[in-house]
Amino acid sequence: MQYMKSLAHPDEFLSLLKIGYTESFKPKSQLKENLGNKEWCYELLNKTSRSFAFVINELEPSLKDAICIFYLVLRGLDTIEDDTTVELNTKLPVLTSFSEGLYQPGYKVFGYGMNNDEKNLVQNFDKVVDVFLGLGDGYCTIIHDITRRMANGMSEFLQKSVVTLPEWDLYCHYVAGLVGIGLSKIFHASGLESEWFATADDESNQMGLFLQKTNIIRDYLEDINEKRIFWPRDVWARYTLHLENFKDIKYQIPALHCLNDLITNALSHALIALDYMSRLKNPQVINFCAIPQVMAIGTLNACYNNYNVFTGVVKIRKGQRALIVDAIQSKGLTATYELFFKFANEMRHKVPPNDPSAKKTIQHLESIEKLCIEKLGYRPSGFNDFISYDWMAVTSLAVSSAFLIARHGPNFFSKL
Repeated sequence: MQYMKSLAHPDEFLSLLKIGYTESFKPKSQLKENLGNKEWCYELLNKTSRSFAFVINELEPSLKDAICIFYLVLRGLDTIEDDTTVELNTKLPVLTSFSEGLYQPGYKVFGYGMNNDEKNLVQNFDKVVDVFLGLGDGYCTIIHDITRRMANGMSEFLQKSVVTLPEWDLYCHYVAGLVGIGLSKIFHASGLESEWFATADDESNQMGLFLQKTNIIRDYLEDINEKRIFWPRDVWARYTLHLENFKDIKYQIPALHCLNDLITNALSHALIALDYMSRLKNPQVINFCAIPQVMAIGTLNACYNNYNVFTGVVKIRKGQRALIVDAIQSKGLTATYELFFKFANEMRHKVPPNDPSAKKTIQHLESIEKLCIEKLGYRPSGFNDFISYDWMAVTSLAVSSAFLIARHGPNFFSKL
């Protein structure tokens, strides 16, 4: 079905054929037996986070192992924080001491995990610790420090709600901004990026905030149904007395005003994110950083002024995801600027004139478009500008489609 949705977008369809086809039919592998500890870590990474595993596995060998372990360590920490079946007074000591377990061979955690993959990770965490200890002090010090700081921040917000916008920024800093800070320091420690990244804490933090705020905005319904609230009260209380009211269609207008208000806040981090990425040199590191950031602005565009956020799951099309990956892998920062421009431009044309945040939203989006044009030296075309399509690509699309139908039968696309 996702392939059918992208037929109206030839550039997306070609990217799906290039990237998405093999991924769609890739079987979900079970963890193999008798693996070495490093191989086990990569197997678990591939099983638990396909999208993140994809960008990690593209990195230079000197960097790949450190970021794989960094991800699994923080995933283990997150498993403890997210387990709602464990009493808070039991959970907090485990959470705050978790970072010390990284230096304890054989360290494991039992009694946590909301699914089998999470349980498998923490119950076999000694394998992660073993690989961690082999990374060397340069990487270990960074990972340990970020894990400790994140655990303390998680503990703080397990005991209080997100009320003000500064508290929203602080919560997002703890759970995502610190990840960005740690990654920047790892990039520098690897020797692949400049010394600037070792001290770029504010810029790195804003990279994380842009991603985390996007996830929080998108996940309204999932979180509210699980009695979790991550939208800041000082914002949503301007539009309703109870956040769950937004699920009711009669609150559609205030719900959209609140949604657009938060999206506008998230957009405030985009210029810093673009500046951060402009400083990257290694092509694989550029891909690693740029793909999630472009996915984020694409998701904000899909969510903007869209009431479906309150009734279901809003995602960018699979074809757009394939296009993002394909374009950035092919053209790096050039594609990053082009795609940021396209999503910002499309969002700007959706801003309702009577939206309370409209003026500020347009200011952010115009600033993003202006910066992208300055970086590129030209104005990119929009998503809907059909005249910009490469007619050789369109012809290739037709030939590819005919080949697939001939090989797999006329019902091929209906099965996707």
